[in-house]
Amino acid sequence: MKPTIWMLVLVLAGCASKPQPPDWQPNAKSALDGFTRAWLDGDTAAADAEFARARRETASTGRFERVAQAELVRCAARVAALDYDCPGYAALARDATPAQQAYAAYLQGQWQGLNAGLLPEQHRGVVSGGTLAGVQDPLARLVAAGALLKAGKIAPADIAKAVDTASDQGWRRPLLAWLGVQEQRAQAAGDTQALGQIRRRAALVSEKP
Repeated sequence: MKPTIWMLVLVLAGCASKPQPPDWQPNAKSALDGFTRAWLDGDTAAADAEFARARRETASTGRFERVAQAELVRCAARVAALDYDCPGYAALARDATPAQQAYAAYLQGQWQGLNAGLLPEQHRGVVSGGTLAGVQDPLARLVAAGALLKAGKIAPADIAKAVDTASDQGWRRPLLAWLGVQEQRAQAAGDTQALGQIRRRAALVSEKP
């Protein structure tokens, strides 16, 4: 047999011997991705169906931390749209890992005594600096903005950045939520010109075919 054919055989044998991940892992990831897309687009029914599938897949392992991780994905997506209700994770909190507990506290704006070193890397600087600077991923940026708002530490420039991020991605639900924040601030400031523009923009986002 020629050397090149031998090499091909060895490569194929190596691929065949590589263990495949258990089915629940890609199934859960696919469902969580589907949930996130549907939630950000404002399709609650589809989001709920996808998350139920992700929950079933992770629960099949009987591991609290795996289900808690799925619940935290849901919590984070909700926080990106300024919805801080996370009962699914709350029921699992005592069995979650320290890193998961820290992330949950971060999402809820409970930063007093928070060990930022346990957070995902892109969120550590948000706690120490109180700004979105350095958060490159669009979804992570919106999650961080939601956490900053909940903690009472967000700056007007970061509110505008959250609006722009949701707008650039075409994420209807968080865009409407952050436009609502801008609307409240414009109303409090008596800025009728800005208020009118924000409301027209929100109406445009809310248009139905």
